[in-house]
Amino acid sequence: MRIKIVIISIHMLLAVFCLEAYAYVGPGAGITMLGALWAVILAVLLAVGGVLLWPLRTLLRKLRKNRKDQDVIDEKE
Repeated sequence: MRIKIVIISIHMLLAVFCLEAYAYVGPGAGITMLGALWAVILAVLLAVGGVLLWPLRTLLRKLRKNRKDQDVIDEKE
């Protein structure tokens, strides 16, 4: 466990003090990365929205069902 912390610390120090990285991200790779990022963000937002709206949908369905049941009872009387 202790050796892992030492190795991670060394890597972090090397990454912080790195002067330059001669790297090029072309337009194709950049657009692909942005598309993937948008997809992940949209998926998370839709999942959270679905979880938050689920109780509301259930409540509306129960209210509609109760209203229909009440209409059927009124018609029978």
